[in-house]
Amino acid sequence: MLKDNNQTDKLKEACGIFGIFSKRSIEIPSLIYYGLFSLQHRGQEGTGIVVSNFKNVDQYKDVGSVGEVFNREIINDLNKIKPCSGVGHVRYSTAGSKGVENVQPILTNTRIGPIAIAHNGNLINADLIRDQLEKQGSNFYTSVDSESIIKLISKNLTSFDIANAVKKAVAMIKGSFSLIIMTKDKLIGLRDPYGIRPLCLGKLPSGAYVLSSESCALDVVGATFVRDINKGEMVIISKSGIKSINYSKNEKQHTCIFEYVYFARPDSTIDGINCYLSRIEQGKMLFKEHPLKADMVICAPDSGVHAATGYAQASGIPYGVGLIKNRYIARTFIKPTQELRERSVYIKLNPLRINVKDKDIILIDDSVVRGTTSHYLVRALKNAGAKKIFLLSASPMIKHPCFLGIDTPTREHLLAAKHSLEEMRKMIGCDYLGFLSIDNLIKTCGSVNKFCTGCFAGKYPIKPPRNK
Repeated sequence: MLKDNNQTDKLKEACGIFGIFSKRSIEIPSLIYYGLFSLQHRGQEGTGIVVSNFKNVDQYKDVGSVGEVFNREIINDLNKIKPCSGVGHVRYSTAGSKGVENVQPILTNTRIGPIAIAHNGNLINADLIRDQLEKQGSNFYTSVDSESIIKLISKNLTSFDIANAVKKAVAMIKGSFSLIIMTKDKLIGLRDPYGIRPLCLGKLPSGAYVLSSESCALDVVGATFVRDINKGEMVIISKSGIKSINYSKNEKQHTCIFEYVYFARPDSTIDGINCYLSRIEQGKMLFKEHPLKADMVICAPDSGVHAATGYAQASGIPYGVGLIKNRYIARTFIKPTQELRERSVYIKLNPLRINVKDKDIILIDDSVVRGTTSHYLVRALKNAGAKKIFLLSASPMIKHPCFLGIDTPTREHLLAAKHSLEEMRKMIGCDYLGFLSIDNLIKTCGSVNKFCTGCFAGKYPIKPPRNK
């Protein structure tokens, strides 16, 4: 029997980052606000915006989603300094506690003036760097690894050269990172040497440049996609234009493949790969590996919808609606008792009884993590009258934790890490359980092996910490 430990059964991304640089004052706070809304799926625990007019800076941040934290009054207040640049962040905590002090961007004063940083990713040597800096007299005000990066940058500003200080700082850190760094008169974006976390560049009709975790946010603010920031690349945007520096050239590309399975929005394109098309292909590949016969293909809303569409296209089995999602559940839904915790999945996802009764159903989800949600969905569908449930995952078995910017359960809580396929099937309660293979998942992303698949195979681009 699978136990509900009152935790979500989805992997969670660390955060999303968004920045704008303009030579003249434009509606920077509003544009960042809309950009962050487009990246809300990457983090809902906290959000913030820092803006600059090349002389002064202002900021606002708090715990909560973008819509909960910002309103028209706050946006208008940020606009009072007539900003020309700014950076924003949405956060899901993989490092540090959930207090407002840990909400990004982090703003600090340095010898060249205030610097703000927004970070997507996770550092594996942050504690070591923090200990070293504290011994050298640095004071820390947060518990997030991102503060270690900005402290290193500040320490290396001996020549007042921000680009050189950033290069020296990132040479000392290990892990995954996409960063947007804002000084009073520059905006800097960079990806780690492996390109694990995404970052792209866009341009507004006004000539302003935009940096974003995903291309979908560019569309919302009216920016044209220019290109992805490359692995090991730093771009520096100023009044004189944009400059590119390749600070690290020797590492192989290892983009997190889960961006194409679940994390990124389907209307985003990352490193030349469209997330919607890759998910359709994942469904088609699932049919090649698991050519089942059934009355209807359904998805676990909304993460499995595109893979289910692809499976239906490849198999000829009709795609239908089998589960209805309640989209109005509060972010902190109260579940005070074990019985109510078990009922909460039905409040979020309820079977469409008239559509599933007396049918053999293929249920497709993006992944199976702990298996608790899969168990409850299968049980709910069978209680609604479905005859058989064939559960398929559009990703391989998740057998290993991630330490590179995904909030993954420990290995003991990963269902596939401890149980055989048949044991998993019995625990979930489905009539058939199947997963997409690693090789075929890679094929859905262009057949180029340039991805991190550590959560599936246990092989990471960076050596794991000892406690992992």
